[in-house]
Amino acid sequence: MIMRKLFSALMAACVGLIGAMGFSACSQETGEVPEEWGDILIVYFSATGNTETIAGYIAEATGGKIFELVPVDPYTSEDLNWSDSDSRVSREHNDESLRNVELVSATPENWESYDTVFIGYPIWWGIAAWPVNNFITENDFTGKTVVPFCTSSSSGLGESGRLLANMAGEGNWLTGQRFRSSAGADTVTDWLQELGVIG
Repeated sequence: MIMRKLFSALMAACVGLIGAMGFSACSQETGEVPEEWGDILIVYFSATGNTETIAGYIAEATGGKIFELVPVDPYTSEDLNWSDSDSRVSREHNDESLRNVELVSATPENWESYDTVFIGYPIWWGIAAWPVNNFITENDFTGKTVVPFCTSSSSGLGESGRLLANMAGEGNWLTGQRFRSSAGADTVTDWLQELGVIG
């Protein structure tokens, strides 16, 4: 029990240190807000509709295009039951080899033309829902500003954006934002104004 508490405290300290270091800890995460946002694409995976709603608010406010990440084998409500140790998401969480979720399409049309990409996902076990992984690995983010956003009932953005940036290897990744499942359009608009995407 004592060793377990010591280990938990050590892990918490490490996570806090990483968080304090910020995105500058990784070379591909410059976190530089661009002077011009250019053409905007909003990419998202939504398990229950919450992330889709936020993506819609971003698109409406910015005039950006939307691209939904759709698994070839869609998740059912039973699949998403994280409290069932034998559900699909629980099995995928416990076995990383199962997280390679094939998408109907991993690359948006005219991908090269977009300057800014918002990437949205729910938080699963403290990280980005893994159906976004194939989108990240299948595309070249060189020269693009990337803004993660997530939805969750309680978990924060955590290290999800940093992990995706590491996976991408390229791009100007900003810190991003977590939204409550019930967040409204005004909350999203305020965030976009703070970023400087809209006036």
